[in-house]
Amino acid sequence: MLKELDLLKSLLAEVSDLNRTSAVLGWDQQTYMPPGGSEDRGHQLSLLAKLAHEKFVSKKIGDLLDSLQEYGKQLDPDSNDACLIRQTRHDYLKATRVPTEWVAEFSQLTSVAQDVWVKSRPKSDFNAFRPHLEKIVEMRRQYSDFFKPFDHVYDPQLDDFEPGLKTADVQAIFNELRPQQVDLLKQINAKPQVDDSFLKVKYDEQKQWDFGVEVITAFGYDWQRGRQDRSAHPFTTSFGSGDTRITTRFDQLGIASALFGTMHECGHALYDQGISHELNRTPLHDGASMAVHESQSRMWENLVGRSQPFWDHFYGRLQKAFPAELGNVPLDKFYKGINKVEPSLIRTEADEATYNLHIMLRLELEIMMLEGSLAVKDLPEAWNKRMEEYIGITPPGDKDGCMQDIHWSFGGFGYFPTYALGNLVSLQLWECIQRDIPELDKQIAGGRFSELLAWLRENVHQHGHKFEPQALIQKITGSKIDPNPYIRYLKRKFGEIYGL
Repeated sequence: MLKELDLLKSLLAEVSDLNRTSAVLGWDQQTYMPPGGSEDRGHQLSLLAKLAHEKFVSKKIGDLLDSLQEYGKQLDPDSNDACLIRQTRHDYLKATRVPTEWVAEFSQLTSVAQDVWVKSRPKSDFNAFRPHLEKIVEMRRQYSDFFKPFDHVYDPQLDDFEPGLKTADVQAIFNELRPQQVDLLKQINAKPQVDDSFLKVKYDEQKQWDFGVEVITAFGYDWQRGRQDRSAHPFTTSFGSGDTRITTRFDQLGIASALFGTMHECGHALYDQGISHELNRTPLHDGASMAVHESQSRMWENLVGRSQPFWDHFYGRLQKAFPAELGNVPLDKFYKGINKVEPSLIRTEADEATYNLHIMLRLELEIMMLEGSLAVKDLPEAWNKRMEEYIGITPPGDKDGCMQDIHWSFGGFGYFPTYALGNLVSLQLWECIQRDIPELDKQIAGGRFSELLAWLRENVHQHGHKFEPQALIQKITGSKIDPNPYIRYLKRKFGEIYGL
């Protein structure tokens, strides 16, 4: 069986190389590619997607997986080889149901759609983007149809990002979470609001960049295996165990966007940089799921980056970089300002207490578009209505409304719920970390993050995609995804800030 296993690994390595080559082109498209390159880039990405899909769904790989199935059952179920056989078989059975022609067409469509989104969003020109989104929704429905019968049309979409989770599971979690968050917001709204006006003035962009680099270097970001650039929407991408890249963006009037966005993307990158090298060039060299991945970015952004101990250490450095803007702002006022709870338009800049409501809004709209109960042409109106209902504000234009996220332009239906799920997972892990590292707050207050990162490497990062997310979370925390640790955290933190 070792001969067959080696052959399977060599074929999967070729598929991985094709996908990573495509990722390089995708990174360039969002960072340095000139505007005129979108059509040609679409053809290039389409071809690579087609080649990778054809190679992965080949009869040769299918035969090898069949021949290795019994051998895999004899191995330690947690071993790299057993997990590789099991996870690859799951991915193979799913991929073989999707025609290669569909994959190529969808890649071409979304490559062009992303470029249209980038150009039309600043102008709030939804009509320019609309025909591309209509086609994307149509093709996502086709995608779900490949997996009939299903419990819900959204299930195949969700499974791409959160293997094993069903739409009903997510709705049940959100239904438990929503009323508790709404109640907390009502309590906060009844209290005097904190002042964050000092955050919304002009901050020198280069100094913001330099401070962000200092912070994520302290976190443990390996610059020998990574870099940072600018993009319209911050993202992280990995081309292998030795090359993981992040991007950030800057607000002309404010420091929070780049500051916490940089921490957020670093959290993703630390995960990718921590996956065992033994899994490189296999389907296992990836995160367990997007929710688990998001738990890492939200942990470093919020549980570390917005914590009191973190700023006990870093605030003096930030004041030194921006003496005119922050020199007369006390630490306590700054800490409350960066944790201010208020309705906001932009998901990526929403506070911890309202963020999940942004996600619930998107989930409902995605499901409605796929079900056909919401036409794409009516998306702006539906978005604005729910923003008013859930958040209490109405976007002044589609730029800050239904066009604010890049996800629908690249066809990422099923992606959004993982952001809220990631919040929940981050607190489940955090409670375990605090138990295992009693001195954690003191270490953070001293600017020391090595033991925290080592814990994450040992318990989460190294395993990559070996285990389904629910299995991994239960293995670490003793339970599947649970909203209660997150609720406890919100009540404790904002109870102190607002005197609840």
